Amino acid sequence: MNSGRTPGRLPEILLVEDNDNDVELMRQGFKRAKLTANLHHARNGEECLNFLRKQGEYAHAPMPDLILLDLNMPRLDGRAVLAELVADPTLRHLPVVILTTSAEEQEVLRMYQLRCSSYIVKPVDFNEFLRVIRLIGEYWFTVATLPSV
Repeated sequence: MNSGRTPGRLPEILLVEDNDNDVELMRQGFKRAKLTANLHHARNGEECLNFLRKQGEYAHAPMPDLILLDLNMPRLDGRAVLAELVADPTLRHLPVVILTTSAEEQEVLRMYQLRCSSYIVKPVDFNEFLRVIRLIGEYWFTVATLPSV
């Protein structure tokens, strides 16, 4: 394994998603893809930032190794979250994978301009979704080297 994580420690993943069906699909996808990780969930951008900044109920939350971020959410959307992360010197090192339904070219460009690590359009087909989940886990936790901050 080529990550900056402590050996033997499970990856910490923060899924920021407001759709309960997509959250369950992600949990099932991780299970079926045999990816062992601690999958945490924030329902919107405000919860995400509270989690990352260890505020309120998230005072003891672990710092995630990877953030899977939906774009279209209530309160604070993924675009605003990404802009906040880039502006915060204590959080800008975190890899952020945009996982959304929008394949609009301008949206993709804008997210990369905001420094997302990757942009993935959510597959509709469950088998394709499983393949994407496997590839995310394989890339981020066996190929990529992550900071151990």
